[in-house]
Amino acid sequence: MTLIANIVAAAPALTQVRRDIHAHPELCFKEVRTAELVAAKLTEWGIPVHRGLGTTGVVGIVHGRDGGAEAGGTGRAIGLRADMDALPMTELNTFAHASTHAGQMHACGHDGHTAMLLAAAQHLAQHRDFDGTVYLIFQPAEEGGGGAREMIKDGLFERFPMDEVYGMHNWPGLPVGSFAVSAGPVMASSNEFHITIRGKGGHAALPHNGIDPVPVACQMVQAFQTIVTRNKKPVDAAVISVTMIHTGEATNVIPDSCVMQGTVRTFSVEVLDLIEQRMRDIAQHTCAAFGATCEFRFKRNYPPTINHEAQAATARQVMADLVGPEQVLPQEPTMGAEDFAYMLQAKPGAYVFIANGDGAHRGRYEGGGHDVGPCMLHNPRYDFNDDLIPLGASFWVRLVERCLGTPCQQK
Repeated sequence: MTLIANIVAAAPALTQVRRDIHAHPELCFKEVRTAELVAAKLTEWGIPVHRGLGTTGVVGIVHGRDGGAEAGGTGRAIGLRADMDALPMTELNTFAHASTHAGQMHACGHDGHTAMLLAAAQHLAQHRDFDGTVYLIFQPAEEGGGGAREMIKDGLFERFPMDEVYGMHNWPGLPVGSFAVSAGPVMASSNEFHITIRGKGGHAALPHNGIDPVPVACQMVQAFQTIVTRNKKPVDAAVISVTMIHTGEATNVIPDSCVMQGTVRTFSVEVLDLIEQRMRDIAQHTCAAFGATCEFRFKRNYPPTINHEAQAATARQVMADLVGPEQVLPQEPTMGAEDFAYMLQAKPGAYVFIANGDGAHRGRYEGGGHDVGPCMLHNPRYDFNDDLIPLGASFWVRLVERCLGTPCQQK
């Protein structure tokens, strides 16, 4: 492993920044304190800052030794993105930097993502060993708010024209010192459905006088799974999950209506189109067959996150140079969703993963015990591994130097 020496030296200070952010989590579009902290650090290092994109987003600009396009430089540019928001959940950790905001927690490592990019920003501003421009994108509202989409709507790519964009997420369970990246789909689309079945309520002893929506819902749940097994191609991944069914108020009353909700996840828009249409058909015709009526709503949230081949290959080579090729793993696609997908729809790029370890790092400040060990993202005992800060920052810097050293198309 070949980390950058001055980033390693600066890591303790960035660790304190990371823990400060962890102790003061902020939910989507409310990252006011976090954005202030990020902007203050960038300004301290002489990096021009733009505020307010996507409500609370921050963009820092670092020109290389050529001074950037405005100074007659190459005009090439790269974007590096970190997310800043926390989750609406209660933290169960008891270490000193645990959340001080009730019901809010950095349970996905966005505090660490921000710290890694800040560490890289500090080095880039001090050395500028590249030609072109680096745009440092600190994004709000990844956790369901679509902050990437909102920054794009606010002119992210028009105001800060970049050739490529990259994002990075920590991944628990993989050993520290390893990375993962693959071309193609790496995270799924996220979508929600809401179905209201309207029947005719009545006495449970006289079912023939009503239209019971409950068996209609049962038929529908089973039929939805045939879309996955009998309508789409077997090689195309998809998940349909009915996660909520709400109906009835008394044991002796057939309810008037039943509400079903859940999620659909796919790796392609084509499969998503198929599933939405088949679900709508099944819902409407099943209700009609039972004499009920149906209200069907389908909401598309995040699109699939699809890495571009050339940029994934560039990231893989940088990782191999940093930690050795044996520590660069293929990223198994996950059905989780990520709004960096919007940026990859607009620009070539890649979303990469840095290993967060097995959770043992928490023992250093929890004193060991039952809660030390593996914990996944969105777990109330999760914490970002601070050992990743110099490694992640070194990756960002080496990626910049590779993309803005030799033109990417010449590699």
